[in-house]
Amino acid sequence: MFRKYSATWIMPLDRPPIKNGIVVVDNDGTILEVIDTGGKVNEQERLEYHSGILVPGFVNAHCHLELSWMKGLIPEKIGLVSFIGEINKLRKDVSEKDVLKAARNADVRMYHDGISLTGDISNSSITADIKAKSRISWYNFVEVFGFHPSRADRALDMAMEIWGEYNRLGLKASIVPHAPYSVSESLFKKLDLLDDVKGGVVSIHNQESHDEDRFFKSGDGRLPFHYSQNLGLDISHWKPTGQSSLRSVLPYLNSNKSLLLVHNTFMEENDLSYLIKTRDSENTYLVLCPAANLYIEDKLPPLDLFRHYRMKICLGTDSLASNHSLSILNEMLILQENFPDIHLSEMLSWACLNGAKALGMEHQFGSITPGKKPGLALIKGADLQELRLTKRSSVKRLA
Repeated sequence: MFRKYSATWIMPLDRPPIKNGIVVVDNDGTILEVIDTGGKVNEQERLEYHSGILVPGFVNAHCHLELSWMKGLIPEKIGLVSFIGEINKLRKDVSEKDVLKAARNADVRMYHDGISLTGDISNSSITADIKAKSRISWYNFVEVFGFHPSRADRALDMAMEIWGEYNRLGLKASIVPHAPYSVSESLFKKLDLLDDVKGGVVSIHNQESHDEDRFFKSGDGRLPFHYSQNLGLDISHWKPTGQSSLRSVLPYLNSNKSLLLVHNTFMEENDLSYLIKTRDSENTYLVLCPAANLYIEDKLPPLDLFRHYRMKICLGTDSLASNHSLSILNEMLILQENFPDIHLSEMLSWACLNGAKALGMEHQFGSITPGKKPGLALIKGADLQELRLTKRSSVKRLA
């Protein structure tokens, strides 16, 4: 058995938009055929026609499913350092039951919001069973922290144990650094020695706050206070590099592996130029989480700069600790409102195809291509003449 879906517009992303086209889908979700009707579609057996824009399932390239229970608990616009402090406080009192309930609900909501694939940050294996049973596919980034060099071996041992749980369940996973400011040089070096099985794709939070670069350039700002006063860490070993955080850690990030730089809210042009000179653009991706950037720092990344340099852009939601929803459509709405010259087809390439490529899963996701199983979502309430989102836009999963 198969089903046929038609819509006012189909955005396959591997070819130009198709007016009143038809997508034929097998029972298991495999795309069998994409038909260009020349703009005229006739009634036929097993055909569903929808008013709207038919798109591939979205790819959420950066999420924290296990933080879903924190929704609404952290004040907005308090800055990253204070935000991290609030997360550390809240984690002390939560029950496993509450974490799992919120994560299950978020997983179901994301699926119905049209998300087919997610790159998820994991500080534990608590959500592994949820992901194994999910209708969404997950690429798991097992994150390591260890600012003090003495913690490197213990941090890596813990990550290896978590990675093993994901591997046991047949889930894709990499062990990755959290952020430049939370991983010591010795831990970076140990991560780089991991084989490709445990590090096929690398993700790292990058330049999410101004304090991050200040810490590396001059050693001041709010981060040293956070480490010494809030966490009680000895930071006497720390020596500023005199360079930005990105320049300081890029040599430790394997240039042969796909790299997701996440947030990039305070990335400047000189760092972007350095990145382009240092790494192959084909395996370097900038993941933007605009709703979370506004929630935490009240600032958006320099998207015009990224587009000028033709960077590969992906979209993520971050967590419900820093966002009101895990909706990729909502992220696109924020970008369109603030950067109105961006065409919907370009944003969809970020929301679907680039994310699938970044996670190494473009063979299945990212475009409506025969042989793939990307999922299908219908964007309703859009301007169908200009192909733009509106405030009334919503999404419905079809397959």
